Amino acid sequence: MITTPINNGPASTQKIHTPNLDKKISLFDPSSQLKAMPALWYTDRDIYEAERLSVFGHNWLAVGHTGEVANPLSYFSLEVADESVVVVRDNDYKLKAFSNVCRHRATQLLTDTQGTLATNMMKCQYHGWCYDLAGHLRKAPELGPVPGFTREDHSLVPFEVESWDPLVFVRMKPGNEALQDTLKPIIESIKDRNLSSLKWGGRKEYEVACNWKVYVDNYLDGGYHVPTVHPELAKALNYSKYRTDIFDRSSLQHAPTQTAGDAASAARQGSDAMYWWIYPNLMINIYQDVMDTNIVLPMGTDKCKVIFDFYFSDKWNQTTIDSYIASSHQVQLEDMKVCEQVQHGLKSQFYTSGPYAKRETGEKQFHELLANDLKKTL
Repeated sequence: MITTPINNGPASTQKIHTPNLDKKISLFDPSSQLKAMPALWYTDRDIYEAERLSVFGHNWLAVGHTGEVANPLSYFSLEVADESVVVVRDNDYKLKAFSNVCRHRATQLLTDTQGTLATNMMKCQYHGWCYDLAGHLRKAPELGPVPGFTREDHSLVPFEVESWDPLVFVRMKPGNEALQDTLKPIIESIKDRNLSSLKWGGRKEYEVACNWKVYVDNYLDGGYHVPTVHPELAKALNYSKYRTDIFDRSSLQHAPTQTAGDAASAARQGSDAMYWWIYPNLMINIYQDVMDTNIVLPMGTDKCKVIFDFYFSDKWNQTTIDSYIASSHQVQLEDMKVCEQVQHGLKSQFYTSGPYAKRETGEKQFHELLANDLKKTL
């Protein structure tokens, strides 16, 4: 189910005017099969700032799950590419999302990652400014008369917010594409899987010492790294039949499963493993009666956070749930190791870029979408 977003006014036309940014962006030719994105795109601060405005400013971003804001006055907050975001459930059970920054001195408004408001107000702990659940400024202690000041001009900056089944999405700046249009391929593909009946069963968070794009690249390489990096997972998948389907702003990697090599891999069961990626930062891994979602959040040029949430059917008991999460954790540790090695190698003066392997069609699509967004910042 997708809820209705709020309207937060005309789209921003903010651009970046950094010397040589156009030259840096032009280093990558999306039409080339020979060269993938250049190393500089994974290490350069100007590119990162351009991504903050374009990729993470104008697209629908997965930020959490509805269980975090199940009741009125419940909220969660997080950092998305250096932007502080808060999502709150109002008394009418409607989701609201705002820039989590007080309009007085830019203090982070709600500092806990998750909680429940004591009143119908969001209060800044610095100077006591208070905002209602619509983001309107209601209290500014001792402000006094300020020429030209209006409370209306100092409301919290609202973001568009929608939910789809367990996932919550925000868009910081208005756009034309509806969330349902972005999600249409996955909605159609899982309509017979009854995933809405799955219940949240746990979360793990990781900070990875690599650029967020390195992590996404690794996910989208068409299983290229699975035999070498994930030997136990490889036993559970029919690698020879692993394939990638490309859609407008998403892709699906899938492979039949086979008899697993150990109990941990056996937790990934079912006739078909589905690995969905939704541009730019969401991954959804679907097996039989179980699903996990991975949200990737940039934390600078060489660090990212990955949030894993796990969902299970009633067929799963705590022992099998623990086994599945442990198996996922092992795969994540293996991915972290190789991603951090890649980030280190990207700093080499002797590396610029490499070709796409035939399996890496999803990775190439990601690069093309990213390049298109970056060009909009010029």
